[in-house]
Amino acid sequence: MSENQNLLEIKDLSVQYVTVDGTVHAVENLNLTLKAGETLGLVGETGAGKTTTVKAVMGILPTPPAKVPNGEIIFDGRALNRLSAKEMRKIRGKQISMIFQDPMTSLNPVMTVGEQIEEAIRLHNRISRREAAKRACDMLETVGIKAERAGDYPHQFSGGMKQRVVIAMALACSPKLLIADEPTTALDVTIQAQVLELMKRLKNDMNTSMIMITHDLGIVAEICDRVAIMYAGEIVESGTREHIFHRAAHPYTQGLFGCIPNMLDEECRLIPIQGMMPDPTDLPEGCRFRPRCPHACDRCAQGAPLIEIEPGHQVKCVLCEKEA
Repeated sequence: MSENQNLLEIKDLSVQYVTVDGTVHAVENLNLTLKAGETLGLVGETGAGKTTTVKAVMGILPTPPAKVPNGEIIFDGRALNRLSAKEMRKIRGKQISMIFQDPMTSLNPVMTVGEQIEEAIRLHNRISRREAAKRACDMLETVGIKAERAGDYPHQFSGGMKQRVVIAMALACSPKLLIADEPTTALDVTIQAQVLELMKRLKNDMNTSMIMITHDLGIVAEICDRVAIMYAGEIVESGTREHIFHRAAHPYTQGLFGCIPNMLDEECRLIPIQGMMPDPTDLPEGCRFRPRCPHACDRCAQGAPLIEIEPGHQVKCVLCEKEA
């Protein structure tokens, strides 16, 4: 697949959670594309719908209570949401892999790390146990862990080492798409930098596309090619890293940057975003950011159009109509 082709296309995806307290509108009419070899940063506050989106791609939404009333997920030319559970199991782990947020709960405590990587390899490849064990040791070496430690259990590793094991498991079958759900949240700053550098190097070596879920704009600046800003289940702004960092247009995106301290200006004060994210069971009419937006006007209550203000840079805001 050439780098100009879309590896992943999400079209008008909606995901709801039906509960006794009401219907949670976690994701609404979301559109997203990812090209081969590209790294996309999915950014937003907790509860924005980032993890729900990628769980829909992986086919691991809990049903019930989750349901997908509309939308299509096309991966490498195949509509994932039309595949059977058996067909999805063949894709999950081999062509699409996921690194979860907490390495402490991602590993089986009663299996050695070598056995867990072997299991992932043998599940998708018809090879002998000996060959799988050799590949597992090679993967551990690739992520900077000595092969002799393949017989150790997860509790014998530090948090950073556990995350390296999880990365080795995710990349063991050379997937086309790697999804990383805040993979450095549980790690200290020094280990975060090491893990991110490792992921960036392995992604380039294996020519893997990646979706990085995070709320840390520093991580986005470090490894992402394109960025999608998510708020209350919608993409409110998307574009290249340069578009978002140098020409952010949506008030929510600008608010996120206002919350970052400026190391060069000692007198610079942080400007927090007022208010809280809306209740997903009772979303506001029109633009969902309207109750918190300092530029809100009457037109915002009618809904915000998706506007391309420059090639590849899209914003969902009425304020950008004149700029377009």
